[in-house]
Amino acid sequence: MRILILDDHPLFREAFRSAIESACSSIVVVEAETHAQGLDRLAEDSQFDLIMLDLSVPDTKGYFGLSDLRARYPKIPIGVVSGHEEPRVIKDVMAQGALGFIPKSTRRPDLIKAVMQILDGEIFLPPDYCEPQDGADDAQRSLLLQRVASLTPQQLRVLNMLRDGLLNKQIAYELDVGETTVKAHVSEILRKLGVHSRTQVVIEIGKIDIDGVWDSISSDQDS
Repeated sequence: MRILILDDHPLFREAFRSAIESACSSIVVVEAETHAQGLDRLAEDSQFDLIMLDLSVPDTKGYFGLSDLRARYPKIPIGVVSGHEEPRVIKDVMAQGALGFIPKSTRRPDLIKAVMQILDGEIFLPPDYCEPQDGADDAQRSLLLQRVASLTPQQLRVLNMLRDGLLNKQIAYELDVGETTVKAHVSEILRKLGVHSRTQVVIEIGKIDIDGVWDSISSDQDS
């Protein structure tokens, strides 16, 4: 079996590799510290049995790393490992097709059990997880996450660049395509997300960035 661990913290990657390989010598752990590097590893050989993804790798934002991997490699199971352990985040992650969520605070023996459970095709959630009840804002965010999940990998790349404020000409240069192609992608993104302008895209996507979700959670807890 082969596992790709995509995490920018070398100490965690080392601890993860050590735990898994000590538990099962037949499992090969491949490491990547950025989303781009993870895609390179998958392009070289996509025969992985599991991807373990940290939500906070530096070259992606929010849930977009997960959405992109799900779109590109829908047959490879993905488990999320994260320091963002709030139930709302876990629910969002599972709604996008992750097979499990492992908090970074998980002890080594439990980490091994969780990974093995996911490899066996079973869903893993923290033992103390209680699914939060959706309010109106949560329901809208869940719908938006589903819409983002319907985008193609190229549309997701364009969406990320739109959020970063790039113009069509700049996006075309980055993707090495014509502006007409970019305009077609933008139109399709607007249609799938149910919005009417680039400004609305940026506003809506801000609602599902991890930092935005986390700030919302903190505000709820303070009020």
